[in-house]
Amino acid sequence: VKPPAYRCCTPPQLCAKEALENGEVPVGCLMVYKDEVVGKGRNEVNETKNATRHAEMVALDQVLDWCWQSSLDVKSVCERIALYVTVEPCIMCAAALRLLNIPVVVYGCRNERFGGCGSVLDVSSADLPHTGTQFKCISGHRAEEAVDMLKTFYKQTPKKRKKLCNTRCHVV
Repeated sequence: VKPPAYRCCTPPQLCAKEALENGEVPVGCLMVYKDEVVGKGRNEVNETKNATRHAEMVALDQVLDWCWQSSLDVKSVCERIALYVTVEPCIMCAAALRLLNIPVVVYGCRNERFGGCGSVLDVSSADLPHTGTQFKCISGHRAEEAVDMLKTFYKQTPKKRKKLCNTRCHVV
């Protein structure tokens, strides 16, 4: 199955590369509405110390801002968005995409540890009442590039972390 086309000079792979360069798991995401990129994101988990700042969530925040600035209804925009991401969305992100009624997700490689589009749990097409609509998943789009970036990330030596001084009050 061929993924929907979009006109863009910044593929999600460039967002993933930026994540890698910033010490993040290299995942990049684009959200496309009527051939226009209205949200793009990369993982920001480590730099924000917030485990929910996945590429999809960062891109979604931009979509919400864009809708607000454009005076458009978020629900009707989301129902026409195609999401492109380098790695299969995790269960959390897949659930959010489903709640927002995103109709199609195009991803590169599978996420064997946390995948929400079938690798671990199929949030995308499961019969889950009151959780938004099922969405179509197209896998394998530029998967080799995604896998190569993940391998590069996991081969890196962990950066030396500064130890926090533990200051305690001593009562005498």
